[in-house]
Amino acid sequence: MSTFENDRYRWRETYFVLFPASRRPALKMVENGLAHLSNRYTLEDIGGDEQGRFESLTLISPDDFAALDVCYTGGDEVLEHARELVQELASTVEPEQKILLKRLKEYNGRFDVLHFEQIGDSADEDEPDELLDPSTLLTVLDELTRITGGIAVDPQSGTILSTQE
Repeated sequence: MSTFENDRYRWRETYFVLFPASRRPALKMVENGLAHLSNRYTLEDIGGDEQGRFESLTLISPDDFAALDVCYTGGDEVLEHARELVQELASTVEPEQKILLKRLKEYNGRFDVLHFEQIGDSADEDEPDELLDPSTLLTVLDELTRITGGIAVDPQSGTILSTQE
């Protein structure tokens, strides 16, 4: 079940972790890595493919009023997306990060990390909710980047968030 289908959460933004598909991790590696980040996190709807590689999961962090849906995509679609991201990021990244763009356009594996905010029953859609803590998102992006040796990207701001070199 996607968090989109849960009335208690509202989608905020989507981030990406791009990496070589050959580095696609085993389901257990992702599950263990994320579970050990904090005992406040709950992992749900954990799924893998027939070879035991990671496919998807939902991470809930009630203390941060956040949830993340993480899913894997690979192949030519990701290569095309990576090339588009490189074009978009070329004018916004720091000069020392330009070298990362060369790596990024060669990556054919991607985790889509959908960030959701927990909302109350009476939440006003027009008022910003100050309860959402981005630390869960940033911690998970760092861990996924560590596991894959990839690059985490915030496409909305045109920012490279974390890398493993």
